[in-house]
Amino acid sequence: MGGFFGAISKRDVTLDIFFGVDYHSHLGTRRGGMIIYDKEDGFQRQIHSIENTPFRTKFEKDLEKFHGTAGIGCISDTDPQPLLVRSHLGLYAISTVGIINNADALVDEYFHGHTQFMAMSSGKVNSTELTAALINQRDSLVEGIRYAQEVIDGSSTILILTENGIVAARDKVGRLPVLIGKNEEGCCVSFESFACTKLGYDNAYELGPGEIVRVTPEGWETLAPAGDKMRICAFLWTYYGYPNSNYEGQNVEVMRCRNGEIMARDEVARGQLPKVDFVAGVPDSGVPHAIGYANRSGKPFARPFVKY
Repeated sequence: MGGFFGAISKRDVTLDIFFGVDYHSHLGTRRGGMIIYDKEDGFQRQIHSIENTPFRTKFEKDLEKFHGTAGIGCISDTDPQPLLVRSHLGLYAISTVGIINNADALVDEYFHGHTQFMAMSSGKVNSTELTAALINQRDSLVEGIRYAQEVIDGSSTILILTENGIVAARDKVGRLPVLIGKNEEGCCVSFESFACTKLGYDNAYELGPGEIVRVTPEGWETLAPAGDKMRICAFLWTYYGYPNSNYEGQNVEVMRCRNGEIMARDEVARGQLPKVDFVAGVPDSGVPHAIGYANRSGKPFARPFVKY
């Protein structure tokens, strides 16, 4: 899994990116990255391993080097990113979340001759670099994003930082969420909704499956409309999602409690309610499941103690 956060404003957004990405730390454990854009000094980027040290600790010392009114960052369980790309589409930074099942086949089919990939990850092509290479096969970012999502077997949710704004694209069947937040000074783009609200942005818009938007300090515009097929990952509510977050208008903690209630309801209906003294859930996501189960079944809830 992984998560990203971007912001564009009339003021410096360095701290917004720093904290916004850090709020996604529950989604990844391998790499963290930030890239900030300033009109005079251009792009500033840093990527660190977060396997042994938390994101916040690794990036605190870099904050004084960053400055700018637009930026993106990510937490990744796979590839180092965001990447900075120069092509006929211009200079841009890109971050992705998803999985490309046919990566090797895409490299064999579309890239020959002098094509080379630089950001290798464990001997494999970096998924974000491969996505950028596919985007660059077309004459515009929008055409390239739609092309990449069409040929990718899997999913690819994309965040691109350009000199003129942030382009966000939700994967074609909406497996992962993309939310836009708004305040008086600008906008943010986030995987987790609570990252927006914690930083003072109001939840303003959620992209539909396959939708592409451009975000500026003034707001957002749709560059490609949403599709009509939705297959969002249900495991976001069950396990990955932060309790405060909402996906498609449904809160994570509420859904976990409902799941527990449904489990108890079905066992009561079958006459198979287990004879136990207490109901307990393994922290963290299992606790609301257990509370919902206890409420519906009448079995008392007890707090579990887990030694790691």
